[in-house]
Amino acid sequence: MNNRGKYAELKATEYLKKKHYKLVDYNYSCKFGEIDIIVKNKKYIVFVEVKMRDENSIASPKEFVTYSKQQKMIAAAQMYLMRNPTDLQPRFDVIEVICKDGKIKSVKHLENAFQLD
Repeated sequence: MNNRGKYAELKATEYLKKKHYKLVDYNYSCKFGEIDIIVKNKKYIVFVEVKMRDENSIASPKEFVTYSKQQKMIAAAQMYLMRNPTDLQPRFDVIEVICKDGKIKSVKHLENAFQLD
């Protein structure tokens, strides 16, 4: 991952902490895939994909979370939950980080961005 991607993940983590989520894991990976950020609140354990794009990008960041990427995240989340059981409801979110001239312009949190099939 490049420095921009790490910076976007850091900003996304800061954003989530301000929304009273507790960081559980960061850059979790297994043989099935990887998850950028795992956080929790009183009700949910949230598996988060962070996507950064320039404001002039041809598509929104969430559109780059393809079906294939979603399936890999779901498989990785299932592995995580097998190893780390919880009573919390799992949820998949996307955080869009929009940049302009190399600086972060906005952070948008898309809750429940996709679900298990």
